[in-house]
Amino acid sequence: MVIVTGAGNGVGAEIAKMAAAGGAHVLVNDLGGHAEGGGADTTPAQCVVDEIVAGGGIAAPSFHSIATWDSAQLIIQDAINAFGRIDAVINNAGILRDILFHKMTPEDWDLVRAVNLDGYFYVSRAAAPYFREQGSGAFVHMTSTSGLIGNMAQANYSAAKMGVLGLSKSIALDMQRFNVRSNCIAPFAFTRMVARIPANDEKNRRRLEVAKRMTPDKIAPLACALVSDGAADVSGQIFAARMNEMILFSQPRPVRTAQTSDGWTPETVVSHVLPAMKPHFYPLDISSHVFTWDPF
Repeated sequence: MVIVTGAGNGVGAEIAKMAAAGGAHVLVNDLGGHAEGGGADTTPAQCVVDEIVAGGGIAAPSFHSIATWDSAQLIIQDAINAFGRIDAVINNAGILRDILFHKMTPEDWDLVRAVNLDGYFYVSRAAAPYFREQGSGAFVHMTSTSGLIGNMAQANYSAAKMGVLGLSKSIALDMQRFNVRSNCIAPFAFTRMVARIPANDEKNRRRLEVAKRMTPDKIAPLACALVSDGAADVSGQIFAARMNEMILFSQPRPVRTAQTSDGWTPETVVSHVLPAMKPHFYPLDISSHVFTWDPF
């Protein structure tokens, strides 16, 4: 039994449909809000459920928000009421409020964090007692190269998605004793959030042209694989899916050290440490500077 949040559209909907086609019972969770937050509509989740059922699958809807402790508890209760147990949680719901950092408001920051990070904690925490009791379970959390690498005008989203990495790794460490695993995926896909990129210049028009080729269904195989029995020994990892590419990301580790028996001063740090480390510095990349090749 799999819970998929944000499953009324895009990546989440494709994951829910593929999981159901593979025989899983699926809770299709979606508040039905706008891509930038706000609003509610039961139609998206119900439509995905109807499509799954029409195809011979088994699914139930859940219309609660992930963004509060109490509503996340209700999502888990929806799954228990419908299916009697939970085997996997795929945290996919998300919103964007892109704005340059010096113009970002507390509301822009709080709302994006509340959905993209706090919500993942709330849903995962609500599921954890069930996983612990049954001695099994799998989490998959959607992160982003906006956090892993960087992007303009996304301090709120980038920070939240980097927080998801720490959350996932901590879950993997703390719950391994209960046979519970946790992994991240950075999805490359054209969704309603990506569609908000303005086609106001040649660069953005090119970005949209490339993005439209990366359809949401390409993310579903990796997500479904990671919650399957075949990935029972995979935990604490960071993956990406980019069209027909599957990518494993590195995790932060030391790349250079400097030592002295005499201790450091600000002056010797400037004169010795920084020059020694500078060849290993990372530039101010954004995601497109790293993924320079077209998806295939």
